[in-house]
Amino acid sequence: MKTRILLIYTGGTIGMAKDYTSDSLKPFDFENLIKHIPELSLIDSGISFTGFETPIDSSDMNPSHWVLLAEMIENNYNQYDGFVILHGTDTMAYSASALSFMLNGLQKPVIFTGSQLPVGDLRTDAKENLITSIHFASLQENGKPSVREVCIYFEYRLLRANRTTKISAENFDAFASPDYPDLGESGIHLDVRKHVLRIEDESVPFSINTNLNTDLGLMKIFPGMSREFIENMFASQTMKAMIIEAFGSGNIFSLDWFKDLLRKKASEGLLFIINTQCAGGMVEIGRYETSGIFREIGAINGFDLTTEASIAKTIHLLGQNLTQEEFKKLYETDLRGELTYLKQY
Repeated sequence: MKTRILLIYTGGTIGMAKDYTSDSLKPFDFENLIKHIPELSLIDSGISFTGFETPIDSSDMNPSHWVLLAEMIENNYNQYDGFVILHGTDTMAYSASALSFMLNGLQKPVIFTGSQLPVGDLRTDAKENLITSIHFASLQENGKPSVREVCIYFEYRLLRANRTTKISAENFDAFASPDYPDLGESGIHLDVRKHVLRIEDESVPFSINTNLNTDLGLMKIFPGMSREFIENMFASQTMKAMIIEAFGSGNIFSLDWFKDLLRKKASEGLLFIINTQCAGGMVEIGRYETSGIFREIGAINGFDLTTEASIAKTIHLLGQNLTQEEFKKLYETDLRGELTYLKQY
């Protein structure tokens, strides 16, 4: 029996055409995308198509679109064996990470893909990315999908969505998973690495959670930050969480006024989440004296979360109306394979 795959088109370069008047790329009708990839008719799967009513550039993607995608999957979950989402590359890792937290009890593949060149270009990477994404979504073993999580497929590599970050704006190899192995690879054969795949408890029924809250901030630490700039960053009256991308394993400058500001905002109920700004490795609060203030204020450890996964997880958990203790516990818990634990000093 053929597997049934639903393609969901949101927009992005993979469905762009050149406007020769302005020499810029603009979205075109999804049906034209299919015309450019006649090889889809050779795939031994039943493929259906849907998408956003108006395709958008991924730079305009926001949490309301994440909700729309989750609802599309929920509405079609029982009719299809897998889902392939065509998405622009700029915010793909954000959207894919968000979906990983919003989809509960997922037992089917949800694979995001896109391209660096439009499908109509002679050297496009769109065909390979789309066709192989469908193949990965179609793989089954003993009547069950081989992949049962949210992924990104790009340039021969299948990656866990919430471990992925965009590393290049021009290379075909545009995404990387710095702290987790690839889930699969496309060569002469499709290689699925079962030992690193995530399998949800099959007793958990599929559902979606669309309660999101974007009252958060993100601050990347750098040498010489001015006091005025930092104080303005904390001036918002609605902000509930601040993600701080610290140096190394979670270190920060030892300025008394800055420590006092952190203590004040923490006492007012602001949640602090500490990530590393390094491409690899993780936060180890307390390893060095310069991270002691984070331990003092009860900051939340982001371990090795990517920026994209950290933001998506924060938006997701802020939407659940949790106490600070509940938020901290869940944030520091591996919910969807997004983080690696390390014993704290």
